Amino acid sequence: MAKEKKRALLELLHRDGNQLCADCGAPDPDWASYTLGVFICLSCSGIHRNIPNVSKVKSVRLDAWDEAQIEFMACNGNHAGRAKYESKMPSFYYKPTFSDCQLLREQWIRAKYERKEFIYAEKQEPYSAGYREGFLWKRGRDNGQFLSRKFVLTEREGALKYFNKNDAKEPKAIMKIEHLNATFQPAKIGNPHGLQITYLKDNSTRNIFVYHEDGKLVPKLSRNYLKEGYMEKTGPKQTEGFKKRWFTMDDRRLMYFKDPLDAFARGEVFIGSKENSYTVLEGLPPSTQGHHWQHGITIVTPDRKFLFACETEGDQREWIAAFQKVINRPMLPQEYAVEAHFKHKP
Repeated sequence: MAKEKKRALLELLHRDGNQLCADCGAPDPDWASYTLGVFICLSCSGIHRNIPNVSKVKSVRLDAWDEAQIEFMACNGNHAGRAKYESKMPSFYYKPTFSDCQLLREQWIRAKYERKEFIYAEKQEPYSAGYREGFLWKRGRDNGQFLSRKFVLTEREGALKYFNKNDAKEPKAIMKIEHLNATFQPAKIGNPHGLQITYLKDNSTRNIFVYHEDGKLVPKLSRNYLKEGYMEKTGPKQTEGFKKRWFTMDDRRLMYFKDPLDAFARGEVFIGSKENSYTVLEGLPPSTQGHHWQHGITIVTPDRKFLFACETEGDQREWIAAFQKVINRPMLPQEYAVEAHFKHKP
């Protein structure tokens, strides 16, 4: 009898829709919420355990199941779960994946099942109304101290603004949402609710680092960086020595910083598509000198070549894959305008 139950559960796992985690899309989920009727991965099952009033979980392979629970799973499943719990999800809402941090996935799962925001639109957070105002702790550019600052997100103006004083009439900065990215960076900032906000100021990238005490940040602004980490770089003449820098790949913009928490990027490179003569090559030109790390990368653009070196072969492979992913994608009409105004600085 136990074997028949196990077989029935495993057959449900192979149904269309149940082969990926209902919450983060991770492949081959082998846990399930037997009160919600969805199949989930091990990582998301840990988040579900923190909301036991809503979700109770079991391992598909290791735990004992009764017939009523199996029948409930058979009558529901991930397709039905999404149809119910995501039916009124705003089009702008960022749906986290298994590669996103724990905090972002937990906010998503709690909004979905605990607060039922995407079943009942009236339960959605205020950002759905197009305006949100609140306080975040912002890192000072020079002294590194975090100070409380008022932030305002307004969809009507298409901007995120912050003010140095609560009663200030003019904002310290206005960040256009179309040129803005916000990425969770708990390790880099040293706070579980740390956020790195990147925006364009005078055609240069500016970073600000903030956190919120209870993690109520704005998923609308969030997307992952394709890749971050250290590489060595040389200058445009490729005659000076290579210097170690922190690089961030944000869609088609490759930025570098002397320190991961620098406010301003030291340089940026626009990475276009192969149709526009952009190429990434493994290795460096034979005459290259001055690099300490041996795993080179050459990016060919219509204007010049950019030379980088990675510490390990694994880093090299990951960076090349990130560059290739962008280069293989045709450019959008608006990206041609960005390319035209971009300054290649490394």
